[in-house]
Amino acid sequence: MGLNKDSQLGFHRSHKDKTRGYEYVLEPSPVPLPLDRPQETRVLQVSCGRAHSLILTDCEGVFSMGNNAYGQCGRNVVENEIYSESHKVHRMQDFDGQVVQVVCGQDHSLFLTDKGEVYSCGWGADGQTGLGHYDITSVPTKLGGDLAGVNVVQVATYGDCCLAVSAEGDLFGWGNSEYLQLASVTDSTQVNVPRCLPFSGVGKVKQAACGGTGCAVLNGEGHVFVWGYGILGKGPNLVETAFPEVIPPTLFGLTEFNPGVHVSHIWCGLSHFAALTSLTLRLAAAL
Repeated sequence: MGLNKDSQLGFHRSHKDKTRGYEYVLEPSPVPLPLDRPQETRVLQVSCGRAHSLILTDCEGVFSMGNNAYGQCGRNVVENEIYSESHKVHRMQDFDGQVVQVVCGQDHSLFLTDKGEVYSCGWGADGQTGLGHYDITSVPTKLGGDLAGVNVVQVATYGDCCLAVSAEGDLFGWGNSEYLQLASVTDSTQVNVPRCLPFSGVGKVKQAACGGTGCAVLNGEGHVFVWGYGILGKGPNLVETAFPEVIPPTLFGLTEFNPGVHVSHIWCGLSHFAALTSLTLRLAAAL
């Protein structure tokens, strides 16, 4: 539900005029997909960008809907295409292996396969596709750079910066670095190939979250580290940093009466973070 002016939620037929569709979906509504086996296929993940959406299924691949002005839906860009009230749902099949994770940035898309390889398409002006250029890409293409030969287990993006976590617990990044997200390895504000981020003191990275101006990682001990720009969760004295700083575990509920409390999962939007702890209390750090 929500804004649907680019058909990022699919075509929802108007009750008043059957030839028209809704540009706003005001309540949860089913999204029809062109499935070959609709009774068997199950949706595993969904991800939403600025004006496009990705849907991952268990046995029929990845589907995309919405604005494709930069190729973010993984199909050829059609000049002057009208996205409003569109019936177009695209099935992506340009992967070597089965896709296990889909993530939308603002106007780009990331895909992780069961082979640990990362693919991307869409807007690349900040290097967020990680393909060695700053152009748009309309076909999902495998990333190289420092990710070549690396077994990736998770990817994260939301704005125009991207992070990837390897099975060994290493962290990689590319894309926008105007807010010091990648300043640990370069002075450039745009990075168009994946770079290994050699953060000392963080330990083995378990999960990453990447927002509009700030980033966070969760390590194997359940500690959260943040860097970038904004209100990062450590109060007014930390507004920007190029290197990860740990958020005191006590802020997540660790006390002498609850010594086993740790963070188990992290998320972020464009300008906020959230964490799930072992106490099953969801704590948010607003940016």
